[in-house]
Amino acid sequence: MRTLPILATLGAVAMPASLMAQDFEWSGRLATGMAVEVKGINGDIEALPASGNQVEVTAVKREGRRGYAEEVTFEVVEHDGGITICAMYPSEPGKRENECREGGHGHMSVHDNDTEVDFTVRVPAGVDLVARTVNGNVDTGAMGGDVWAFTVNGSIEITAAGYAHANTVNGSIRAHMGRSDWQGDLEFQTVNGSITVELPADLSARVEASTVNGDMQTDFPLTIQGRWGPRRLSGTIGEGGRTLRLSTVNGGISLQRGG
Repeated sequence: MRTLPILATLGAVAMPASLMAQDFEWSGRLATGMAVEVKGINGDIEALPASGNQVEVTAVKREGRRGYAEEVTFEVVEHDGGITICAMYPSEPGKRENECREGGHGHMSVHDNDTEVDFTVRVPAGVDLVARTVNGNVDTGAMGGDVWAFTVNGSIEITAAGYAHANTVNGSIRAHMGRSDWQGDLEFQTVNGSITVELPADLSARVEASTVNGDMQTDFPLTIQGRWGPRRLSGTIGEGGRTLRLSTVNGGISLQRGG
């Protein structure tokens, strides 16, 4: 693993041997515009604004009915975009080894181990957050950068000074965004749950929204393009440009105008 010059300081916090089997702590400093990424499988991820310029990540393990908590370890990977921290479960014999890598790369699975790992991340202003879990909620305080949040069985609630992206399957999404100048597409997607997104009043975007069992409402004046229906809409807010996609099956969609 290489040390990157753009990471001002990195390092794991030493812990007593009696705690190492159950808990994890890491702290370090990331340059503005870089991201701290946390990857789990079973457990919640909570993010809070840091009081200083250090990223702080802590994790607490809760043993389930199968496997042992001490079999779940942690791995820290440095890369050009920042830092990725993974909860590493035992690999399944004869199958692909679990591997901690940034973004959608690597491989993470559980093998007869349902230990829950709850992460708490303290993020300084100007540092972005990427939160990934499978069975758990993602919840943030007022983040000072951009946020990407992913889960499968859990809800997502984001407050970001920048912009946000959220994807789940079984859970609702609530996002409060401070900026609307993202590039390309921004997506909020679930299957069983509602989507509520609050955006700045000066928003300009192309909006694509759809639901099957739910209502749609917007605080923004929307110029409809093509046919409009109660379950699907395509239109433009302001001058258009960047794309905002919102999709659910069982739940409503609400676009709210922030102050």
